[in-house]
Amino acid sequence: MTSIVRPALVLFVALSVVTGVAYPLAVTGIAKAVFPSQAAGSLMEKDGKTVGSALIGQSFSDPKNFWGRPSATSPMANNAANSGGSNQGPLNPALIDAVKGRIAALKAADPDNKRPIPVDLVTASASGVDPHISVAGANYQVARVAAARKLPIAQVQALIEQNTEGQLFGFIGEPRVNVLKLNLVLSGAHAWM
Repeated sequence: MTSIVRPALVLFVALSVVTGVAYPLAVTGIAKAVFPSQAAGSLMEKDGKTVGSALIGQSFSDPKNFWGRPSATSPMANNAANSGGSNQGPLNPALIDAVKGRIAALKAADPDNKRPIPVDLVTASASGVDPHISVAGANYQVARVAAARKLPIAQVQALIEQNTEGQLFGFIGEPRVNVLKLNLVLSGAHAWM
């Protein structure tokens, strides 16, 4: 019996050390050396304090800030620990009511804006914590943000263009704007940790 159990235990301990200790330490070390910001969570700070991650959306409701995508996470919005969509189909009355409420909030914040509202400003992403909005979503909000901050529209538009991320590898996805980063740039306080 010992001839069977001893090699099994030795193999179990060896594989546990390799896959549970050595491999994670090696991968973490390489990540910190090659991608230090990403390995630390892509954290962003304002006035020396961490205010969020460039990878997780935040809720903004002040008219002077750009608003991100709505979040479907619970029990609170943009809860990364409970990432996921609402799983509500297009005919679900709860989704229809939520979208109507979001449209009303956007119109109340900027009643003079008669442009069509981009869909990403009224629907949640599949993760529920998307930190980006489309360029159209940012452009829809330019006049409101510029007026609230008493800035020329052209200056706010230029900041959007400067902070637009292109397609991944030049062909995957659509150009997008990180809402937290843009709001921090507008506040003049953007800094990567």
